[in-house]
Order: sequence, then C-alpha cells, then structure tokens
Amino acid sequence: MKVLIKLGGTLLDDSVSLSAIARQLAETAAQYQICVVHGGGKQVTRFLDERGITSRFEGGLRVSDANVIDAVTKVIAGTVNKHLVSAVIAAGRSAVGLSGVDGSLTRAEQLNPALENVGKPVATDGRLLDLLLGGGYLPVVACIAGNDHGAIFNVNADAMAVSCAVGWGASRLLFLTDVPGVKDKTGSLLPNLSSVEIAQLISSGVAYGGMQAKLEAAQTAMAAGLQASIVSGAEPNVINRLLSRESIGTLLSNESQPPVSARVALRHD
Repeated sequence: MKVLIKLGGTLLDDSVSLSAIARQLAETAAQYQICVVHGGGKQVTRFLDERGITSRFEGGLRVSDANVIDAVTKVIAGTVNKHLVSAVIAAGRSAVGLSGVDGSLTRAEQLNPALENVGKPVATDGRLLDLLLGGGYLPVVACIAGNDHGAIFNVNADAMAVSCAVGWGASRLLFLTDVPGVKDKTGSLLPNLSSVEIAQLISSGVAYGGMQAKLEAAQTAMAAGLQASIVSGAEPNVINRLLSRESIGTLLSNESQPPVSARVALRHD
C-alpha cells in the first residue's frame, strides 16, 4: 500500500519531536511504501523575522516575493529537509531529500498575482518517487515546485501533499499536524467529515486561514478517491495507529458516515 504522509513544520522544529517522527517513518517504511511531504512555515517566519522582513498572509497563504522565495528555498528545501532526512537515516532508513523542482517532480503555476510567487500544483509525476522507492530510499519532499520556464513557487504543503498523493497513486493520505483534528463550535473533536460537510465549514466562515487551505486540499484528494486523516503528530505511534484503522483525529472520507451538524473548524499549525 502506498501512503503519503504530510508533516507540519511545527513537528520538525523540535529535536525530540523530529526524532520521534523519524523513528515512526523508518518503522512504517519497513511495512508500506511511504513518501513524505513537509512544510516549514514556522521556520521560514523565524528566518524572515531575524532579517527584519515582515510576513504577510492572504487566506492562510504567505505572500511570496523574491525575498520570501529565497527564504523558502533555503529553509524548507534546505535546513528543514536535510534535518528530517538525517533523522530518518539515523533511525535506520535510507532517505533522499528533494523538492517538486527536482526532476520536475511537481509542476506548478502562479495561484494568484496578489500572492506573487505562490504556486498551485498542476501535476506530479510519480515515476521519480517510484524510482527512489524501488532503490530502497524513502523520498522526503519539500513543498516548493517549478514550471517549465525556470520559475520557483512557494506551494502550500497540504496542496503539495495532495498533488504528490494523486500523482503517485497513494491509497492513504495522512496530515500530521499540531492540533488533534477538526473540532466543532463547542470544541469537541469531529471524528469524520465528508466533502459536503467540509464545504459547509468553509462557507460558514469558521474554517479559515490554514485550516481552510488544509480542508480545501483534502477535498481535492477526496475527489480523487483518497481517504485522508488530520491528526496530531504528537500522538504516540500515530502513523501505525492510523494505518491500523484506529479512530483518532478526523477522518476525511466520502464513504457513508453518521451525520454531524453545526460543524466548525479550528485553525491548523
């Protein structure tokens, strides 16, 4: 079974959390074909702040001028990616770090001129991921992508994960984040959501910012027949538990689920 695991940057910003996630990835890779896509927004913000550059966001997406693209490439495709790769290797599994630019893995186009160099994934060619996996390597993909004219785009990591999952032909998509899942307006965890219910959350205006971006990405995955889960990456042995079908976090699926009313969402990491 092919499993795409998306890691929020917050999980990779602490050495203890990083090592714990890396051990789970190494263990899971012994049983399943897995590919990892990761973000690093917190680390990019810190990098920019240290240089006196203020981050601006529109709809949960970072406006990405030349300075931001430079930071994203250095931090997410550089420091964050290589630290994660090194941690997976230390956990006993060979890994290769790359981005959507490498080998034209993921092609993108400008999402919105107002966001400047923010990209929308157009397509992912899963052959490179299969090639690496066939050689015994775990692919670790940073969330930047390019086009045929040499441009580099900052891509929302959730959208990148969905593009890779669909292009690679994954069976499951796991969003590991720093919140326990999607919650209703009373703060209770919602165990499942359908595409229709996600649309209601977004149209209500309560699913906003980063969580809106995550849920919109999940809808694309669900339209392609994928099941996805949103869950805290801090949960013990979370990957194995999800793949064993334990009910933790929020399952996003268009399969028949009990109705839940008055749903609202929390922000994401």
